[in-house]
Amino acid sequence: MKFSFGKSLSRAFKAQKKISRLIEKAFKAPQRKPNRTRSTPRPPKTVLVETAGFGSNPGRLIMKSFVPATRLPKNPALVVLLHGCRQSPESLDVAAGFSALAKERGFVLLYPEQRRANNPQGCFNWFRPSAVARDRGEVLSVKQMIEHACGRHRIDRSMIFVAGLSAGGAMTGALVANYPELFAGAAIIAGMPFGSARDALSALRAMKAGATPPAGGWGLPVTELPTDAKSWPAITVWQGRDDRIVNPVNALACVAQWLEVRRINETSGRVEEKPWGSLKSWKVAGKMKVALYSISNMGHGLPIKKRSTSTSRLSGDPFVVQAEISAPAELMRLWGLPRLRT
Repeated sequence: MKFSFGKSLSRAFKAQKKISRLIEKAFKAPQRKPNRTRSTPRPPKTVLVETAGFGSNPGRLIMKSFVPATRLPKNPALVVLLHGCRQSPESLDVAAGFSALAKERGFVLLYPEQRRANNPQGCFNWFRPSAVARDRGEVLSVKQMIEHACGRHRIDRSMIFVAGLSAGGAMTGALVANYPELFAGAAIIAGMPFGSARDALSALRAMKAGATPPAGGWGLPVTELPTDAKSWPAITVWQGRDDRIVNPVNALACVAQWLEVRRINETSGRVEEKPWGSLKSWKVAGKMKVALYSISNMGHGLPIKKRSTSTSRLSGDPFVVQAEISAPAELMRLWGLPRLRT
């Protein structure tokens, strides 16, 4: 018996190492060629404040936030941002410029952060049922962070938004599925549909080849949850057409999921060709409910607008990539977060 147990334990360790190697390979940062003509400038540091004691924290996550020191409205909006694998809140914030947007537009930023003890690659565990079950695991930890921020900063509860990249995008879908009435808008960037995997290996397969829809359709994993949703936030799905980490067919699955949940006919969508790719949107009573941003010549990452050569700098984050459209700027417009008047 001891020998049998030892063999089983050895196999388990080998399987875990294999999964870690596969995840590390899948999210290996693209190599940039060194620039010999000019030195690489260091990106500016951003100051995110860590908060302890925000709740029971069953998912064992870290809460970080940014609150503008001046010009904050009496009841500001809250923007929740979930990083991807092998990212940190700091690297994402510096590269995408969300703290600068928070200063000029007067909203509070919340950055949940994964611990390496929970996932060696720093991924949110969107594929573990225990992590994304309502009022359990990581989704409950994020909800507790939101509640803490709302109380501390007198957040306008009709102006809570969430966005996530890659594993953070998949976790964004899980948060909206479990707590739809909490959010006014959501963005799934290079993410996965909710309920598309049950462990790390099935998650990797789905990411690479495309997730297999459930027998009852993509809406089923959401509608089966014990929620009595009376409203759903508008959801945008963002996907690079050249993504080699998350197969672009998964973006179509994300769109199908939320169209089914909202009972919107897929054929009612309108396609607009743009300089950066295509935008397909579905509206109800003149208001956008679901949209797909399909971006040409872009791989895995969050798109930011290309800068001129005189002002460009390396972001320091390989998963924040330059494109012909800026996701942060577009989300500010969609979410109704204008610049504060001087």
